[in-house]
Amino acid sequence: MYKHILVPVDGSTTSLLAVSKAAELAKIFGSAVTAVYVVDPYPFTGVGADFAYGQAQYLSAATAEANAALEAVRKIMDEAGLPVTTVVGEGHAVHEGIVRVLESSGADLIVMGSHGRRGLEKLMLGSVTARVLRSVHVPVLVVRP
Repeated sequence: MYKHILVPVDGSTTSLLAVSKAAELAKIFGSAVTAVYVVDPYPFTGVGADFAYGQAQYLSAATAEANAALEAVRKIMDEAGLPVTTVVGEGHAVHEGIVRVLESSGADLIVMGSHGRRGLEKLMLGSVTARVLRSVHVPVLVVRP
């Protein structure tokens, strides 16, 4: 039914639950799986040497975090006996990076975790899942803790 599943991850327990669910579905449908971790490549505004140093430090830390999260995905998929393609996407907003990878990969299903934030926390942090749901035209399976 689904030929290609996209799994956005952030390294959280909830996103890894989504990876496990994607692995189950991939086994059932014989789907390819792509996992994406999105990094904002330009989170700083400013000029000068201090900006450049901060940018380099940030990118190094963000890349290390992305690689750690994607390594956890590879481990889960290896244990399930499934291949996975991993991508470090870019976007000023995480949902934009997810949509770009969706379009370039040709995935026909997104499986992603939602932290289930409510109230002020949701207002302040936003909801990547809600933004993805509003931005895509493929089914999205939302996995909650």
